[in-house]
Amino acid sequence: MLTFLPGPIRGALSLLLYSLNTIFWCLLLFAAALLKFLIPLKPWRRVCDKVLTLIADSWIFCNNLNVRLTNPIRWDARGLEGLSLDQWYLVVANHQSWVDILVLQKVFFRKIPFLKFFLKKELIWVPFLGLAWWALDFPFMKRYSPAVLKKNPRLKGKDLEITKKACEKFQHIPVSIMNFVEGTRFSPEKQRRQGSPYAHLLTPKSGGMAFALGVMGERISRIVNVTIAYPPGPNNFWAFLCGKIGEVKVRVETLPVTRELLGDYLTDGRYRRRFQLWLNGLWHEKDELLGRLSS
Repeated sequence: MLTFLPGPIRGALSLLLYSLNTIFWCLLLFAAALLKFLIPLKPWRRVCDKVLTLIADSWIFCNNLNVRLTNPIRWDARGLEGLSLDQWYLVVANHQSWVDILVLQKVFFRKIPFLKFFLKKELIWVPFLGLAWWALDFPFMKRYSPAVLKKNPRLKGKDLEITKKACEKFQHIPVSIMNFVEGTRFSPEKQRRQGSPYAHLLTPKSGGMAFALGVMGERISRIVNVTIAYPPGPNNFWAFLCGKIGEVKVRVETLPVTRELLGDYLTDGRYRRRFQLWLNGLWHEKDELLGRLSS
């Protein structure tokens, strides 16, 4: 443990370790992705997908070692019983900072299949990671503002069509599809701007989740509902690296994929309203839990 080092020095060292680890595994990942691209045979590509996932798991393993080496966090994670590497899951969670991704990867490592996140299209330009996410078939979403949709009505539903095509790739190898349904990281300013009815959360966006269920509903074993708290409140990535986040609480709830949760989100207005009501109810429960965990 390097916790004896001053916070900024420990943070710089931890960031260096994350960067070197990412560069090393990304280079191997790019080589495997190139082999997958050059030989367009389905059996070969399935083998390459398994190799790519193994490389990604190795990257996460080393990131977790970095956390253990540089960060004396108290981990309080509950509800992980009964999960399996051989099942398909749809994971939803609240989103407060970039730290959430490291938390999810640590808590679920070797407990569920590799997490594949819904990402904003702009993130494909992140050095090394953007190309790695693309090689791993992460779903990239392009969201259109109401103003853009008003000028170009043909773009309505385009982001959901992209989600559908991405999810169709996950039919053959067990995967955990991760969706931060708030669409962005929480902040008090965003909360006020949205007029969010929740004390600790932004308003959830139901389209991506509903579409993933529509495409993968028969495959997905359970919905994994995750609540992440950083008592006494969220902090940024640099604070995490410097050891200023003393405790992380994670609560996991698994939910069945019932028939009521499956439908055509684009064309069935009744189903769309029903799904939105269900998700809003789930978010009210999460908001109350988050308040208790953060106190």
